[in-house]
Amino acid sequence: MKIIAYLFFPGTCAEACRFYEKALGARIVAMMPHAGTPAEPHVPAEWRDKIMHARLAVGDAEIMASDSPPDHQKTPQGFAVSLHVESEAEAERVFKALAEGGTVTMAMAPTFWAKRFGMLTDRFGIPWMVNCDAAPA
Repeated sequence: MKIIAYLFFPGTCAEACRFYEKALGARIVAMMPHAGTPAEPHVPAEWRDKIMHARLAVGDAEIMASDSPPDHQKTPQGFAVSLHVESEAEAERVFKALAEGGTVTMAMAPTFWAKRFGMLTDRFGIPWMVNCDAAPA
């Protein structure tokens, strides 16, 4: 079994995916707009270039995403995408990149469980936790 986060955006999915591609070193595996699919006739003309489905490879994991029509979009709450990285330097790099234009809710710092841990909401409204585990005792 595999768990994959599926993120919804209010028309900014393509921009967010390109941002994550840089910030996380992700690779966009798929990005399909409504245009040219069987869904095209069922969306307003101004929504046809919005993303129906996207998939990003992030290390050994994946994130999926799409644009959510305005009447279905909700502010993300009650979850965070949790990233676990190998080095303190990578934790700092990823945190700084994701925080650009966003809001830091807990600054990156050592904790009792991690060499580095921080929380933020990125400029697209997605909450993140970045963690670099402490060495096992």
